[in-house]
Amino acid sequence: MHVGTDNVRRYFPKNVSSIELQLDHLRIQCGLAPDFWQGQPEIYDPRLCAWLENKHMHGSRGRTAVPLAMIPAGKNAFRLQPVAADEPIRVRVQTRPAA
Repeated sequence: MHVGTDNVRRYFPKNVSSIELQLDHLRIQCGLAPDFWQGQPEIYDPRLCAWLENKHMHGSRGRTAVPLAMIPAGKNAFRLQPVAADEPIRVRVQTRPAA
């Protein structure tokens, strides 16, 4: 999941090595690689990928990436949900096409 460099600077302190994501009823802890703050603002976890695939929110060739909101849900914790076009966004992230 591509978070975006501006969002990383704004919402993710460099001393945080992992975050918790709430995906519907599932909570997962995802590690943040050191290059997350150095131009590679992506979160990768197989459980996150499976959830995105299940929700049909994956980007693929010929499809537009689906914007998601990361809504704060505690210290270093966020709830993911799709973003409606008219909904305000705190942290906007996009899924990235599979390589």
